[in-house]
Amino acid sequence: MNSIAPQTISAVSPAKINLLGYDLQHMNDFFSEMGEKPFRAVQVLKWIHQYGVDDFSQMSNVSQALRTKLADIAQIKAPEIVMEQKASDGTIKWLMRLDGGNSIETVYIPEDNRGTLCISSQVGCALDCGFCSTAKQGFNRNLSSAEIIAQLWIANRTLNQLEQKAQHKPHKVQDSRNRVITNVVLMGMGEPLLNFDNVVQAIHLMLDDNAYGLSKRRVTISTAGVVPALKRLREECDVSLAISLHAPNDQIRDKIVPLNKKYPIQELLAACQYYFSGDTKKKQFTIEYVMLAGINDSEKNARELAHLLKKLPCKINLIPFNPFPDSDFACSKPQTIERFKDILYKAGYVAVVRKTRGDDIDAACGQLAGKVKDKSKRTGV
Repeated sequence: MNSIAPQTISAVSPAKINLLGYDLQHMNDFFSEMGEKPFRAVQVLKWIHQYGVDDFSQMSNVSQALRTKLADIAQIKAPEIVMEQKASDGTIKWLMRLDGGNSIETVYIPEDNRGTLCISSQVGCALDCGFCSTAKQGFNRNLSSAEIIAQLWIANRTLNQLEQKAQHKPHKVQDSRNRVITNVVLMGMGEPLLNFDNVVQAIHLMLDDNAYGLSKRRVTISTAGVVPALKRLREECDVSLAISLHAPNDQIRDKIVPLNKKYPIQELLAACQYYFSGDTKKKQFTIEYVMLAGINDSEKNARELAHLLKKLPCKINLIPFNPFPDSDFACSKPQTIERFKDILYKAGYVAVVRKTRGDDIDAACGQLAGKVKDKSKRTGV
C-alpha cells in the first residue's frame, strides 16, 4: 500500500520525471529543489490540469529558460487510449494501455445535470468478489498517482475536444473548470484503499482549485471494506464514501466478498461510523448492494439489511447484477428488486435501483475487465 516516492532531481534516472501525478505539495518540492520560486508550482499545475497541456513549450507565462529546463528533465505523460466505445445511452468507455501489456478501463456516464467519470485504481483486483468481472482478471499492480489522475486528465481533454468539434469550433486549449465532468467515482478496476497513498495523492489534485476544483462531496471512494485504511482515510482525505456491502449478514458476505472473512460486517460498519463521527457536513454514505438471484435478494434478506443498518446515516443503491462471461450468478427479477426496495423504503431508508448504464459495451457496474498481464491473485490485504 505504500506509494513510490516521487523522483528527485538529484537522483534523476534516464527516464524523465512524470509531473502528471504530482499534487501541489510534490510540485512545490520539485521546483524548490530546482531553486525556483513557489509560484512556478502553481503555474505548471494549472497548465497541466486546468488546460490539459502536455507540452512545456505551450506554457506561455513560464520563462523560456525554465521551459527548456523542464523539457530536459521532466514530462507530462498519460496512458495511451487504444479503444473508445460509445454506448447507445451516451456512456463512453476508454481502454487505456499501460506498461507490459496491462490496460485499464475508464467510463464516462453523462446525465442531464451532471457527468460522472468512473476511474480505476489498480490493474485488476485482488479481492476476488465472485460477481465482478474485474476480479476474474486477477491482479497485477497498483496504479501510480499519475495513472489514476491521467484518467480524469484524458477524459477532460477528450470530451472538451468532442464538444468543440460538435460546435464546429477550432481546437484550442480549454479550461477544464468549464467542466463536462462534475463527479468522480473510484468504482472502476481495483480496490482503492489497497492503493491508499497513490489514490489520496490523485484525489488531492481532483480537489485542488489549481487543478480540477471538484467538491469533496463530488468525489467518491468505493470500498469493499479495508477497515484500517478506512480509518486512516478519515484523517487524510475527507471525501464521499460508498460501501460495497452486498449482503445482510456475514454468512452470505463471506461467500461473495472474501474480504469479509478478515473484516466482518460489524467491524466494517463501526469503521463507517467512525469515519462520519463528529462531522455534520457528511450527511450520509452509500451502501452498494448488487442483486443476485437466490443469493441475497429475499424478503428476509431485505428485512435483515434494514435491521443491520438501523440508525446509520446511509442511503442504499440496489444494483441489478450485470452478467459477464463465465459468471456463476444471475440477476434478480425486476419484481424481486422492487419488493426488496419497498421493504427498505417502508423501514425508512432512501433506497434506489441503480439504472444500468453502458451494458451494451460492457461498461456497466461490475463489468470492467481491462487487460491484466499477470493474472495471479495476490491479495496484498
